[in-house]
Amino acid sequence: MTGIVVLLLAAVAAVGFGLYRRHVDGRFVARVDAGPTTWDHVVAAAPESRRGERATLVQFSSAFCAPCRTTRVVLGDVAAQEDGVHHLELDAEQHLDLVRTLDVRRTPTTLVLDADGNEVLRAAGAPQKHQVLAALAHPGAGS
Repeated sequence: MTGIVVLLLAAVAAVGFGLYRRHVDGRFVARVDAGPTTWDHVVAAAPESRRGERATLVQFSSAFCAPCRTTRVVLGDVAAQEDGVHHLELDAEQHLDLVRTLDVRRTPTTLVLDADGNEVLRAAGAPQKHQVLAALAHPGAGS
């Protein structure tokens, strides 16, 4: 009987965690504590980086991350359709110092930088296209 109770509790916990992750994955939230030097950190770590005139979508990925591939496609599509928006993908493993500096905790993580290179919004997990478009319409994000 104890085994069945433990199994049921584990199943409820797993379903609860799955529903929570489904709710929060890809949601953009404002970064109040983000400093004005986000772009400076990015360029220091990846000098070949190019900033968008209106906004830059900085994606942190890793090699074996399936949601990162989806995120790459979504952000690439948005950057192609929105004037002045550039998508930059960085490998988290190759830029560990930057990951630590910017407090990136999982992949994919997407930062929305304004025209000046300041981080305005951030999403952990794979955002959907409508979420990215709404983030770009956010005040300060290049709207």
